[in-house]
Amino acid sequence: MRLTGRGWAVLISTAVLLGFGLWARYPGLVGLGAVLAAALVCALVTVLVPAPLRIRRRLRPPRVARLEDCSATVEVTNASTWLAQSVTGHDLVGGRRTPFLLPRMTPGATVSTDVPIPTTHRGVIDFGPLTLHRFSFLDLIEVGQEHGDRATVLVEPRILDALGLPAGARRGHIGADERIAHGGTDLVGLREYVAGDDLRRLHWATSARRATLMVREDADPSAPHLTVLLDDRASSYAGSDDGFEEAVDVAASLLAAAAGVESPARVVTISSGLDEQLPAPAPATGPAGLDPHVLGALARLEDSDGEHNAGLFAGSPDVLAVITGPHSDLGDLLLTASAAPSGVVLVVDPQPEALVSAQQGVLVLRGPRAEELVHGWRTAVAR
Repeated sequence: MRLTGRGWAVLISTAVLLGFGLWARYPGLVGLGAVLAAALVCALVTVLVPAPLRIRRRLRPPRVARLEDCSATVEVTNASTWLAQSVTGHDLVGGRRTPFLLPRMTPGATVSTDVPIPTTHRGVIDFGPLTLHRFSFLDLIEVGQEHGDRATVLVEPRILDALGLPAGARRGHIGADERIAHGGTDLVGLREYVAGDDLRRLHWATSARRATLMVREDADPSAPHLTVLLDDRASSYAGSDDGFEEAVDVAASLLAAAAGVESPARVVTISSGLDEQLPAPAPATGPAGLDPHVLGALARLEDSDGEHNAGLFAGSPDVLAVITGPHSDLGDLLLTASAAPSGVVLVVDPQPEALVSAQQGVLVLRGPRAEELVHGWRTAVAR
């Protein structure tokens, strides 16, 4: 609660008129001061009485891709049948005050306003609580009251159309050296039996060992197995405000491309802060068929000061996509990518000298934004 500029003027005038009037024994000044004092008392009473307002807030949508529009609609209803209300307000959006204006509401009127939510960066954006500023009789006193609970918006990475993956060449059997281009199945995991599963897929040895029915999850050996190595070191993107954001967009797009062709995938960061497996087919479908859990993990991912772990990919995945920034040391990353049958390095570079090149036998794609890198993937990598 605080006095407005007009309220301070009335308070000072009241004190001067009452003080000088009583000192000079001037009834007219004392009477005028008493009238102003009564106005202040009436103003105080009007703000102490709870305002008959109903607040309704709608957030759409609760999960949104980066750079897409997102807003909250605030509806304020004056439930009074005789008293008009004049209010303004602000919301806390990501810790910042976002003001909004409402016209003077007649009795029973409902007004609404949209509060924009910034989506330039991934992550969880806290929204609320809503604070309404109500003005008293003659606008002498302003009071702020919080309404509603806190809400959150999850800003996820964008998913661009990466089209597909190169042809797979998985090993025929675990530990074997031969490679199979087509046909057969490859055991990629085991899970507990669920009513309705094909009994022919029961893995009896494991079921006997665990004393519960276990079902094998198979994949076509010719399906490419994608691994995305995301460079999350802050030093790799130094000087670029959105470099890491674009890199995460590329990672999400490649994972969505793997989900689109029902290929297993894995995403891991250099600092090992994130390591997620995406079996094929995906257990849950989100945007572009990508697992919402993985998409949420990418949305919350932050850059770090981790170091490159050269032993991450002893299994030699079919397709290894290394995503990094312009200031990284490409030597180790190129060496890691060259160990895979199909290795690609994608560099978020604000000023690329060449969009497509080859270094140490590894395809290198460069571009200032995710759109250019994904376009390079479609034209030079995907089949």
